[in-house]
Amino acid sequence: MRLFAAVPPPEDVIRELAHEVAELKKLPGADGLRWTGRPGWHFTLAFYGEVDEEVIPDLSARLERAAGRTPPFPLALRGGGQFGRGRALWTGAEGDLRSLRQLADRSEAAARRAGVPTGEHRRYKAHLTVARSREAVDVRPYVEALGAFGSRTWTVDEVVLVRSHLPKSGVPGEQPRYETVARWPLGGAG
Repeated sequence: MRLFAAVPPPEDVIRELAHEVAELKKLPGADGLRWTGRPGWHFTLAFYGEVDEEVIPDLSARLERAAGRTPPFPLALRGGGQFGRGRALWTGAEGDLRSLRQLADRSEAAARRAGVPTGEHRRYKAHLTVARSREAVDVRPYVEALGAFGSRTWTVDEVVLVRSHLPKSGVPGEQPRYETVARWPLGGAG
C-alpha cells in the first residue's frame, strides 16, 4: 500500500486555507493548475511509497516511538513558494520548524529501520501543496498573493500514517483519496 507520514492542520486552519485558495483561483490562468483538494492538505513528513503489508506493524511501532519522543509544538501556515518552476505551488510553515524537521527526520528513520527504502535523504522543507502543474508555469502571481497569507497558530500534537489511493478513472481533475491508517500522539499530548 502507498503510505506516508504527515501532520494534518486542524479543520479551522483548513478553512482559512480554503478561503485563501478560493481567492487564488480567481487569478488569471488559475484554470491551468491542478488544485489540490482539502483532503490532500497536510505536511508530509516522510513519503514511503509502496509498503508491503507485513512491514506495517514494525513501521507503525517505530512511528509511535518517534511521535512519543517529540513534544507537541506550535505551527502555522505562512506565505508561499514553488518547486520545479511552478510544477508545485505551496504554502509554508511558521513556528517551531526545528521540531517539525526533527519529526520528519524521525519519521524517515523509522521507515529505514523497518526496512522501507526511503531513497535519497533531502533536507526537509515544510510545505503544504495547494496546486500542481505537469509543465513549468509562471506561478509568481500566486506566490506573491500567498506572501500575505498566514493562519492562526495551532499545537501539533499527533503524527498520522496515511494511505493514498491514486486516481484510476482518468477523469481530469480527479483527486487522490486519503485514508488514515493510524495516528499517534506526540509526547505528552495524550
